[in-house]
Amino acid sequence: MAKPKAARRTLDSYTVKHINKTVRAGDCVLMRPSDSGKPSYVAKIERIEADSRGSNVKVHVRWYYRPEESIGGRRQFHGSKEVFLSDHHDVQSADTIEAKCTVHTFKSYTKLDAVGNDDFFCRFEYNSSTGAFNPDRVAVYCKCEMPYNPDDLMVQCEGCSDWFHPACIDMNAEEAKRLDHFFCEGCSSEGQKKLQNSHTASKHPDTKVLLFSWET
Repeated sequence: MAKPKAARRTLDSYTVKHINKTVRAGDCVLMRPSDSGKPSYVAKIERIEADSRGSNVKVHVRWYYRPEESIGGRRQFHGSKEVFLSDHHDVQSADTIEAKCTVHTFKSYTKLDAVGNDDFFCRFEYNSSTGAFNPDRVAVYCKCEMPYNPDDLMVQCEGCSDWFHPACIDMNAEEAKRLDHFFCEGCSSEGQKKLQNSHTASKHPDTKVLLFSWET
């Protein structure tokens, strides 16, 4: 006769001894990958369970995927710390937790003064079986008509309010940082850029221009 499954109970919190950190449902964590050559997995804890003796602690998680783990792979506009909240749920040993981390909203991430090793951001949900994203369309900027990458410097046109990558307007980053006024080719009656100090160079564009479809 098969032995009945040992009863498990839900924990409000659990202290991961090897990192001396307490985790709770809703926390985001870095978890040890099966391949030591890969970066740590990013996950959101949904539930913590232990057996009746309080040992053999398991965490129910929802995985975040990195762009290279998605069906479409990494694209030009993906930030270096970008992750997608997937529909992939799993149960892992709590001992595989390597650290706590923070997954910011896209907006709050762009407002950080400094990005740490444990800072990530998410602006899409990802269906791991179909490769579909939600939302499936996002704002695009610049002549290249690409979504915003928060790692990239951009400058804003005072005429149309669109944002541009320095390279797309024949400018390097140092020149862009010295800008006081900028008018794109379409808005400048003289077709010239006005270069002075640094006021309109920014890493936080917030003006919606067009829409980018993942199918393009």
